[in-house]
Amino acid sequence: MPPKPPPPRLTGQLDISTELGSFLGDTRVRLLEAIAVHGSISQAAKHVPLSYKAAWDAVEAMNNLAEQPLVQRSTGGRAGGGTVLTAHGHRVVAMYRAVEAEYQQALDRLAGQFADAPGGDMPAFQRLLRRLAVRTSARNQFIGTVCGLREGPVDVEVLLRLDDQTELAAVVTRTSAENLNLVIGREVVALVKSSSLLLLTDETLRLSARNRLWGTVSRIVDGPVNAEVTLDIGAGRSATAVVTHDSVEALGLSLGVRACAAFKVSSVILAVLD
Repeated sequence: MPPKPPPPRLTGQLDISTELGSFLGDTRVRLLEAIAVHGSISQAAKHVPLSYKAAWDAVEAMNNLAEQPLVQRSTGGRAGGGTVLTAHGHRVVAMYRAVEAEYQQALDRLAGQFADAPGGDMPAFQRLLRRLAVRTSARNQFIGTVCGLREGPVDVEVLLRLDDQTELAAVVTRTSAENLNLVIGREVVALVKSSSLLLLTDETLRLSARNRLWGTVSRIVDGPVNAEVTLDIGAGRSATAVVTHDSVEALGLSLGVRACAAFKVSSVILAVLD
């Protein structure tokens, strides 16, 4: 009698994420590890491989969602500076790899148990897992803590504190606030599409947009019609807007220029981590 074939193997990759988007997965961890080795975003991107833009997008997203920056620009040295993995970044990578090993062992045990169960259908189970994966198109993602709630008859104004100097405001319906169980001190993810951000450089300009994140231009990516402009807003965070080439020229935007990303409270989508 031939030996019983081994059960199908669940070979998952650990993905640390919110319901609306990924924070840390295999590709991003390999990017962080490559940055630690090469000290350069461009070299790390080639090693993964990723495009240079995709690598910077990933780094900015991780820094925005992390409690402390995972990656920082360095200055000086023989090469004139580069990009380094912070001590917090090293700890996050080490923790991810440790959890990943435990995760794979758990999957191996689950696959064996599931295959022996009545009606066990591994392919169907794998399809279900893929359908449960959810991502978001919102480019700007910020982690904050609810520090204020102002309730109205229909809407609730929510204040989020990102750090000691930065707050964001959002308006959601009372039903949404109840469903998300928004209370003072709760950690919340704020999502803002890049197309919802307005850029300005005049600090005396008066706008109706409640949220204003000041910083300096750290990257400009040109496209056929529009340009993607990223601002370094401090504490390892960034904000990215998509504007026309005419706007870039009219505002005099270039690397190092001080600018503000402004957006309305209605442009903020809130999500909670259950």
